[in-house]
Amino acid sequence: LVVFHFLIGVFCYMGRQWELSYRLGMRPWICVAYSAPVSAATAVFLIYPIGQGSFSDGMPLGISGTFNFMFVFQAEHNILMHPFHMLGVAGVFGGSLFSAMHGSLVTSSLVRETTETESQNYGYKFGQEEETYNIVAAHGYFGRLIFQYASFNNSRALHFFLGAWPVIGIWFTAMGISTMAFNLNGFNFNQSILDSQGHVIGTWA
Repeated sequence: LVVFHFLIGVFCYMGRQWELSYRLGMRPWICVAYSAPVSAATAVFLIYPIGQGSFSDGMPLGISGTFNFMFVFQAEHNILMHPFHMLGVAGVFGGSLFSAMHGSLVTSSLVRETTETESQNYGYKFGQEEETYNIVAAHGYFGRLIFQYASFNNSRALHFFLGAWPVIGIWFTAMGISTMAFNLNGFNFNQSILDSQGHVIGTWA
């Protein structure tokens, strides 16, 4: 009952984000990004227990219950060998890596507007028209650190990428949970490694 009310609340909040963006003449990407954790919560709290046939199989609310859910899920569905879970891991870890890289690059290439004794943060005024950091310097640094085409030279494309990467990864994880709810499980190579005589070689693979 608590989870049903929670899901209804987050669905409505996502609709509120879209409506507010629409009324302000903004593009709808905020609610699209928010749909990633909403889809993940829906997968573990609603779709998985429906697929398994009992709401007792859904993820409990609490730390120890969540960890128990994870262990049981791995034991029953081999989620670590599911491609959609792998994409979700790449999305979350990659997103945190790209976020740290972007933040450190921007902070390292701020245009100084203050003296040595003041915080550089005072050099920015809300609503100012000019760039607060040197994107050319940041692009030049990162292009030399890795290679030229690994660095974005378009700020809009860069920020779209930073938003899209983790969102798409979490979407895939939610789809993976939803398919495993109906026992379309991760890869299982048990009984598939044979010797020249056709005997099964025991393995954890």
